[in-house]
This record gives sequence, C-alpha cells and structure tokens, in this order.
Amino acid sequence: MKEEEVILVDQQDNPIGLMPKMEAHEKALLHRAFSVFIINDQGETMLQQRALHKYHSPGLWTNTCCSHQRHGESNIQAGKRRLMEEMGFVTDLEEKVSFIYKAPFDNGLTEHEFDHVMVGYYNETPTINPEEVADWKWMAIEEVKSDIEKEPEKYTAWFKIIFDKFYIHLTQSIRP
Repeated sequence: MKEEEVILVDQQDNPIGLMPKMEAHEKALLHRAFSVFIINDQGETMLQQRALHKYHSPGLWTNTCCSHQRHGESNIQAGKRRLMEEMGFVTDLEEKVSFIYKAPFDNGLTEHEFDHVMVGYYNETPTINPEEVADWKWMAIEEVKSDIEKEPEKYTAWFKIIFDKFYIHLTQSIRP
C-alpha cells in the first residue's frame, strides 16, 4: 500500500506539491491539515484520546478528529471522511478559521501545518475506530480550557494552540 501523501503549501495555502506524509514530517515542511470539533446541544465538545500506538502524541487528548486533506479533496470532504474513519459518523461541517503552526516532537518529527479548523454538531454516541482512537468523551468548552491550563501534558500540541488562539471561535459555535 502506498504511503499517504500530504499537500505541501506556501504561507497562503497555495498547493506547491505532494510528498509522503512521513517525509514531510521528518523535513518539517509546511503542509495542509484540518482539525474537526464536534459540539453537542449542551455546548460540550467531543474529545478523542489518540490510540496508544500512534507515531506521535499517543494517548493524548485532542479535538474530535484531525488529519490531512488528500489531493483533489476539499477541506469539508476531508473532514467528513476522517470523521467517519475515526469516530464512525458524519455530520455537516463548517470551516471557521485557519492558521499555521509548527510543533516538534520528541521522536524527531515535526508538525508544520496550515490547519483548517471546522465545526459540526452531533448528539449521539460515536463508534470509535480502535486503530485511531483509544477513548472519547464530551466536555464543556470552558472545562477543557481550564483542564489544559492545569494539565497541559494531557493534550496534543495543536489542540492547545487552537484553544489558546481560537477559543472565541469555539465558544461562538455553541448553539443557544
């Protein structure tokens, strides 16, 4: 099976090529990614705990799902695909904001991503894929923010960045 490729981009998110995912992470090259946040009617966000065998950030808590767009795939299509692959459901998504971040990991890999943050709504129990997800839970957005401040080591790098920079976008996404 061919290794998944990521879309290399410039600082304005213009595609400049494709590269195998691991190579892009080894070379810390900027590539397109996305992060999905699912919110329920109680204003809670669905968190996932990454599977314990993941190549980086294993066992850490993060947003509902995240990954990389495939060549020819829109941000929304990619978000829906990965939501189904990781959490076992699909719902409508809306892109809220995007940003660039760079996060080196202890294993020598670096996430350098142009990350598109999307929000969707769902109230049911997911059917998690154990190859991708160890556990999941609903948490109030304010509670997540407080927990990140108390125990940041429990959360992924990108999730902490999103909460720090874009907390207002997430709170504005809560339905009255």
